[in-house]
Amino acid sequence: QVQLVESGGGSVQAGGSLRLSCAASGSRRSIGTMGWFRQAPGKQRELVAKIFSDGSPDYADSVKGRFTISRDNAKNTVLLQMSSLKPEDTATYYCYGAVILVTGLPYTAWGQGTQVTVST
Repeated sequence: QVQLVESGGGSVQAGGSLRLSCAASGSRRSIGTMGWFRQAPGKQRELVAKIFSDGSPDYADSVKGRFTISRDNAKNTVLLQMSSLKPEDTATYYCYGAVILVTGLPYTAWGQGTQVTVST
């Protein structure tokens, strides 16, 4: 089974920066698009950023210009560099990856979530 393990996150003051990391492990044929969702209390989960296997990124309007997503295909990791953080960025952040299993079947892997708290 493919697993995604997140690291990073924590608490920071508004205007600060944090970096989230997500590493994939387990047998698989490939991993395509990877990215990050977030969910704040009482709100729906929303897509923050994603990056395709060719390295091209896509961002939610709310984070454009502040967040940068990158990936290292050799290490099967995806990073989310977050700058100019705002209190409204406070949420649990979840990594995901579009996996092709060794059987050839598609599977969406999820991380366990990491908390980001931005204070004023």
